[in-house]
Amino acid sequence: MSNSNAKGNRRERQLVNALDERGFAVMRAPASGSATERELPDVLAGDGDVFYAIEAKSSAGDPIYLTGEEVEALVYFARNFGAKPRIGVRFDREDWYFFHPADLHTTDAGSYRVKKEKALEDGTDIEELTGGPERTGLDDY
Repeated sequence: MSNSNAKGNRRERQLVNALDERGFAVMRAPASGSATERELPDVLAGDGDVFYAIEAKSSAGDPIYLTGEEVEALVYFARNFGAKPRIGVRFDREDWYFFHPADLHTTDAGSYRVKKEKALEDGTDIEELTGGPERTGLDDY
């Protein structure tokens, strides 16, 4: 296993643990080469009220790219499963941030791109994703 792959797996496990700690039942998809030709989302998570199908990507600092096929497969699976599709991105020394596929920048080549600044500015953090305090930190009293 390549080093970047090992790092990606470690980050994925960290995401699974974070969801688990927030009361979600979580499953990681088996490694590729699965029974179906269609790609499976990396992580499935649900708490009885909300269900997510998550494609997880991480990067040292470069923009994160997803192919049109990856995003289509995620949306297809999520729709048929009854889950909400989310792209989870994590840059080094940052938290996970989540996007609905429709909110991602599409390139001329038909792929999808997330820049670090965009993730930090516009991404949904895990607290917000799992129904915790809103990311703004403004509590309603």
